[in-house]
Amino acid sequence: METHRPLFQYAGTIRRDWQNVNYAAKPYLAAMFSLDQITDRYGMDSAQSIVAYFLSNAGSWRGEIARQVKMELKKIAGIK
Repeated sequence: METHRPLFQYAGTIRRDWQNVNYAAKPYLAAMFSLDQITDRYGMDSAQSIVAYFLSNAGSWRGEIARQVKMELKKIAGIK
């Protein structure tokens, strides 16, 4: 099994790099701060769905850090 950083650490990286977070991505980013692994739950939502919704609303986040983090999150969440 491949290991990765906890999801809350990815959220910290995103928040530090993305100065003006898209309003639609904000609630999913906030939820990621409460998540450790992709198998966790946030209320009635799975961490996998939180990550997927974040990514679908993070199109305006650009740059090298954005590309790397998005790639890693897609891999963790099993998104092609």
